Amino acid sequence: MLLGILIFIFGLLVTVGLHELGHLIPAKKFGVKVPQYFIGFGPTLWSRTVNGTEYGIKAILLGGYVALAGMLAPAKPGTKTTKKDGSLTSAEEARQQSALELELGEEDHAFWKLPARKKLVVMFGGPFVNFVLSMICLTIVFVGIGTPVSSNTLAHVATCIDGSSSCPESQQSPALRAGLKSGDRVMKWNNKPIENWDELYKVIGTSGTKSYPVVVDRDGQMLTLSIKPIFKSATHAQADKTDSVKTERPFVGISPTMVKERRSITEVPSQTLNLAWQTTKIIVALPVHLWNTLQGLFNGAERNPNGVVGIVGIADIAGSITSTESSNYSFIDRAGDMLLLMGSLNMSLFIFNLIPLLPLDGGHILGALIEGIRRSRARRTGKPDPGAFDTARLLPLSNAVIVFFIGMTLLLVVADIVNPIL
Repeated sequence: MLLGILIFIFGLLVTVGLHELGHLIPAKKFGVKVPQYFIGFGPTLWSRTVNGTEYGIKAILLGGYVALAGMLAPAKPGTKTTKKDGSLTSAEEARQQSALELELGEEDHAFWKLPARKKLVVMFGGPFVNFVLSMICLTIVFVGIGTPVSSNTLAHVATCIDGSSSCPESQQSPALRAGLKSGDRVMKWNNKPIENWDELYKVIGTSGTKSYPVVVDRDGQMLTLSIKPIFKSATHAQADKTDSVKTERPFVGISPTMVKERRSITEVPSQTLNLAWQTTKIIVALPVHLWNTLQGLFNGAERNPNGVVGIVGIADIAGSITSTESSNYSFIDRAGDMLLLMGSLNMSLFIFNLIPLLPLDGGHILGALIEGIRRSRARRTGKPDPGAFDTARLLPLSNAVIVFFIGMTLLLVVADIVNPIL
């Protein structure tokens, strides 16, 4: 368990470090002053200054940051900067604090002075690194290690129709009566060639319950058997999981062997986009998931296995991957599952950071997009340059977002401990 958690923490730190490099490298390339690059928060454990940037590690290893000097543009003429009592607004305080990050003569190295397209590159750089890391993890698993798939080799032949281990001959499964055995590789079913379990499942469902031939490879010898399926009721969950439907389909009494199957590298983009889509759907429904999680803390309801988990839950999954004792769960299997976990984590960070709210990267990306559109429109219409987008005006909302994120983190930590996903 501990090994898996340590591996996850290391992977998380690498992820955070590379994410921040995605901001730092283009920022320095474009001449922005970058005072700090740190992994972690809180007291500094170690640091070293190189080319004007202090690189270091802090005590609380739960994230990281890169400081870009001059993030906020000065207030435009006519902008309200003081309250009724004469004190500065929170936005103006933030603008002035941002200006203090630049010493005399460094004004041109402010982030806010970058053209909109360069701001986009800097702010999108971090999430883009997470997307690339996710794709790399998926590539290693799909192309190098392989993923479990159901094969046309039989793992189990049921003894009885009802699943019991002993019964009268009249209640034996069609597969057993036909002479099928574990280890048989199905080559043809009802005269149709079979290459995988999906094909076999479909053919069984469409072949009816009359007797027909089945060709299997048993230890290198081709055997032709005759099978007569029966109809058996099956219960299937509805898509919304609020009800179930009973259907009848031909029943044989066989189950497949799981094998590792490597895929073509050309499938990786579609698999990555599918993961991005599934992650997006979860994040869009985040308020609902959090509400259900909160209710579960009080009523003891089981958490949705397809819902959200916090850092504790993810670490627990990582620990389970390394601690599960099974002769069929090899080191390569564990490595593949750990890579899939890290790939999913990076995809979540990619999508989450694109939410167009400060202090997330998406908030700055939105500001750069608005700025670029305004300036482009001004050039086309011959109007004066509207200048940089005043991101500081969004700060009051960002404070609410920060409170929400803190609350979400605490809720998920408590839920992962008190009511974990089973």
